[in-house]
Amino acid sequence: MTLHHLLEGPASAPPLLLGPSLGTSYALWDGVAPELAVSHRVVRWDLPGHGGSAAGRIGPGTTVGDLAALVLELADSLGIERFAYAGVSLGGAVGLHLAVHHPERVASLAALCSSARFGDPEPWRERAERVRREGLDWLVESAGARWFAGDFTVPRLVRDHREADPEAYAACCDALAAFDLTDRLPEIVAPTLLVAGREDPATPPAHLRRIADAVPGAALVEIPGASHLAPAQCPEAVLAALRAHLSGAPRRGMEVRREVLGDAHVDRAQARQTAFTARFQDFISRYAWGEIWTDPTLTRRERSMITVTALVAHGHYDELAMHVRAARRNGLTPDEIGAVLLQSAVYCGVPAANSAFAVAQRVLAEETGEAGKSAEG
Repeated sequence: MTLHHLLEGPASAPPLLLGPSLGTSYALWDGVAPELAVSHRVVRWDLPGHGGSAAGRIGPGTTVGDLAALVLELADSLGIERFAYAGVSLGGAVGLHLAVHHPERVASLAALCSSARFGDPEPWRERAERVRREGLDWLVESAGARWFAGDFTVPRLVRDHREADPEAYAACCDALAAFDLTDRLPEIVAPTLLVAGREDPATPPAHLRRIADAVPGAALVEIPGASHLAPAQCPEAVLAALRAHLSGAPRRGMEVRREVLGDAHVDRAQARQTAFTARFQDFISRYAWGEIWTDPTLTRRERSMITVTALVAHGHYDELAMHVRAARRNGLTPDEIGAVLLQSAVYCGVPAANSAFAVAQRVLAEETGEAGKSAEG
C-alpha cells in the first residue's frame, strides 16, 4: 500500500510533491496547496502512521532514506518520473536526501524549517524510547510551543499529533537521529530554496543558512513571525516564496540582470555581498529582475526609458549612470537617451535634467565616445 496522499490540480500540470513534518499530516499544507494547484499537479503525502498512512511501512531503525524510498514508490505509482519537491522539517530532510541520492528525479527542491542534521542524535533516541513506552500524550501538550509562535495554533494539526501511531512516530525519530547530509550538500544540483521561520526554536535560521551556503546557487528566505510550521502559521509568505521559486524567478532574474546590466556590474555586486545584504540581493534578483523585467507587456527598450525617467525624477544619479549603460545595451541610441532626458526636463524639472545630462554624457563618453560637449546651462 502506498503512502496516503491527496492529489490536487490539473493532471497535465508539472508535478509538485509536498512533504509533512513529524507529528502532522498533509493538512499542514491546507493554506498553501490549493493555490499551488492552480499551476501544478500537487501531491500531498502522509508519513507512515500519520494521517491516513499505514504505520507498518516503517519500524525501529528507520532512516530518512527509507522514507524517501516510500515517496519514490508513491511517485512511481502515479506515473510521475520527475517532480518539484517541497517539504517541512522531516519532510524537508526527505527532499534533501532525494536531491542527493536521486538527482534525476528532483526538478527543484524547497526545504522549509528543516536541517541537514537535526542536532545531537541522543535526544531523538531518548524521545523515541519514551514514546514507545508512554505514547504521545506527553509530547502533544508541548506541541503549540514547539510548532507555533505566540498564541497561534491549528487544532487539526494538534489532533494529528495526538492520533499519530506511537511506533511509527518513534521510527521517524530514529530517522532524524541518524540523518546527517552535511558533507553531501554541495552535490545537490536541483535549484534549491531554503525557507526559515525566524521564531523557529527547532530548526532556527542558522540551520537553513548552512544549507544555503553549501548548496550551489541556493536561495534563502526568512519569514518573520513564523515558527517551525511556517506553512500553517504564515501561508501567504510561504506561498509567495514557493511561487517565485517554482516559476524560476530567481534564476531567470539573475540571467536578465546580467543581460541588462552586464556581467561586470553584477559580478561586482555579488562580490560585495555580505550576510547582511544577501537577502536584499536575492530580493532584487527575484522581484525586480525575475518578475518585473521579465514581464513581456513592455519591451526592454521601453522599460529602460521608464527607468531612466524615474531615476531622474528622484535624483538617483548613481543608479542613473548604471541604467544609461543598460539603456544602450537594450538598444537605445544616444539621441533617444537624450530625448528621454528632454522629456524628463519638462515633467521632472530642468535642474534634475541638467544633472542627468551630465551623468549621461560622462557615461556615453566612457562607453562609446558618442556624446557631445557639456550640456550644462
